Amino acid sequence: MDAMHRSPEGRAEVLTGRQYRMANEHIGRIIAVGSGKGGVGKSTVTSMLALAAAKQGLKAGILDADITGPSIPKLFGLEHLPQPTGEKLEPAVSTAGIRVMSINLLLDDPAKPIIWRGPMVGSVITQFYTDLDWGKLDYLFIDLPPGTSDAPLSVMQSIPVDGFVLVTSPQELSVLVVEKAAAMTKMFDVPLIGVVENMAWLKCPDCGKRIDLFGGSHTGRLESSWGVPLWTTLPVEPSLTALADAGRMDHYADHDVLDTLFGCLEDSVSKLPRRADTFHPLLETADQPDGCPGECSGDAAGCSGSCGSCPSAGGCGHSH
Repeated sequence: MDAMHRSPEGRAEVLTGRQYRMANEHIGRIIAVGSGKGGVGKSTVTSMLALAAAKQGLKAGILDADITGPSIPKLFGLEHLPQPTGEKLEPAVSTAGIRVMSINLLLDDPAKPIIWRGPMVGSVITQFYTDLDWGKLDYLFIDLPPGTSDAPLSVMQSIPVDGFVLVTSPQELSVLVVEKAAAMTKMFDVPLIGVVENMAWLKCPDCGKRIDLFGGSHTGRLESSWGVPLWTTLPVEPSLTALADAGRMDHYADHDVLDTLFGCLEDSVSKLPRRADTFHPLLETADQPDGCPGECSGDAAGCSGSCGSCPSAGGCGHSH
């Protein structure tokens, strides 16, 4: 199905598959970072991957797809609004040159909640990809929220993701939920390229002994069951926490960690075809609410509004 976006005058327009791919033809590779599980450090790992690429002299960007719980602007200390460049907006830029787009950059108060239904969340994520001037990027990383519906589903259907990095913590409960995200990627033919085990251990500040906070690791099950390589295990690192809280993620300087992440990323991506060359966006599914035609015009003509999503019913997930 073709993709919808807004014209400069606010009209709904349809992008063909080829036009959609050309909308960001200067983006090299698109890597989603997800888990299915909340609280495992997806945003931190996404930031570290982007920083690792930037430290190698590459152009990196982050699309924050966590609409209801965005973390990326805080990690990089970004507060200013994205700037208009012609018909599009230009993402904010961190001190390390990482280009960032997040819903929190559009709010006058970052503590304001986003209370939207799924279709609206999906529409905004798609517009973050198609309606921003990302410029030339070697890598665009997509920071996914927890779960396997709404936002992650929109990313899988509407953005040509080249590869998917799983983030987990060591305990079995985490791995169980992460397997749901792994299964989702298979359903959409998105390659799993690596696993990062986060918060795996803590180094005692007094004796230097390694403390396995969650006991033995169960991450090996992801390797054996899904054939995805373990890239690295990351400890709980108080200095990293301090940088994140201060909005100074750009200043993280553990070169061993960054070099390892970048090496694994480059090795995995080198084996993949570029999905943007053949990708066809699918923005609507068979699960449309009753009464909604799925492709409303700019004035919602032909829509009964009974689905509760269209303008006449107060707020729409489709592009009008």
